Amino acid sequence: MISLSDIEQAAERIAGKVQRTPMLLCEALSRLTGAQVWLKLDNLQATGAFKERGAANRLALLTPAERERGVVAMSAGNHAQAVARHASLAGIAATIVMPKFTPATKVTRTAAWGANVVLEGESLAEAAAHAHKLSERDHLVFIHPYDDPGIIAGQGTLALEMLRDVPDLDALIIPTGGGGLLAGCLVAATALQPGIAVYGAEVETYAAMAQRLAGRAVSVGGATVAEGIAVRDIGETPFELVRRRVAGVLVIPERAIEEAIGLLVEAAKTVAEGAGAIGLAALLAYPERFRGKKVGIAITGGNIDARILSNVLLRDLLRDGRLLKLHLQIPDRPGVLADIAGTIGTSGGNIIEVSHQRLFASVSVQAAELEIMVEARDPKHANDIVQALERTYIVRRV
Repeated sequence: MISLSDIEQAAERIAGKVQRTPMLLCEALSRLTGAQVWLKLDNLQATGAFKERGAANRLALLTPAERERGVVAMSAGNHAQAVARHASLAGIAATIVMPKFTPATKVTRTAAWGANVVLEGESLAEAAAHAHKLSERDHLVFIHPYDDPGIIAGQGTLALEMLRDVPDLDALIIPTGGGGLLAGCLVAATALQPGIAVYGAEVETYAAMAQRLAGRAVSVGGATVAEGIAVRDIGETPFELVRRRVAGVLVIPERAIEEAIGLLVEAAKTVAEGAGAIGLAALLAYPERFRGKKVGIAITGGNIDARILSNVLLRDLLRDGRLLKLHLQIPDRPGVLADIAGTIGTSGGNIIEVSHQRLFASVSVQAAELEIMVEARDPKHANDIVQALERTYIVRRV
């Protein structure tokens, strides 16, 4: 089906068109997880994601007649941008069908590469159906995001680079949507190092590959920050490659993905979208499986909406206690707010938001309600601040 030779030829074909991204040891994440963590930073590609590898290889394989006809693709964003970019560089007309839920950032960037962007469908499956209709109607070459040998071979160059840079890895963790990246990386990694364990990682609301490998009916759906791998239909070619070689497909809770996004920002100084961070999330969710091992994690994309990134980081701060949201019942008399601010300041906290309700929020006209957001150094410091306030006031952490 796909061999190491196919992937090596793809690597030669895309050289100079796609970045050879760095493979870096992250000491902060290694200390945190107990594994030796190596990060493959494919979020540094020109379009911010690994999808450039497959797109560049597949478009390079088009015949002159196919190039003349133009191409059509469907994607929630990263495949769209990759096809749009490499079609533009090659002078090929591209139409990209994207689901209506696609983040605005990805729609804008895709259109900026000169592609004709069509928003259609409430899911990837509906977008794919429309893309196939356009392919038949307008005689366009359909560029599948994962169920295509040329795409799979291109994506496999990621693992090829990982193992050429760090040959003695014990394990790889690969984000998994439709399966193209996992399949290509499995072929490359197991050929170069037969003893390596390659794991896929899926978000629990879209665990289609894990369900199929277990012989269960696929049942997916729900909101996720990892929309780039929110896929219902696994590619048949990737599935056949994956089921023969994969060490396992790890199913990851949403919260672990949010935590991984935050950790990558703080500990690794890199920005990843939900799908791009799920490899680290797998390490956080299954620490015993990887402790003491040398693990390569593919950070496959960095195209996260700024608002979503901001919300994720704030939620992480609230969860680990570095942001405190407090509700206080206070007497409505002069000097109380100053006293509260002084108590927090003396404790080393930093007030960043205050809401003071006097008229109808409290049960008594002699009382008021105060909601206050406080920044703390760590969970222990947060508890110290709360205890200092509780000496005088009734305090509830929200």
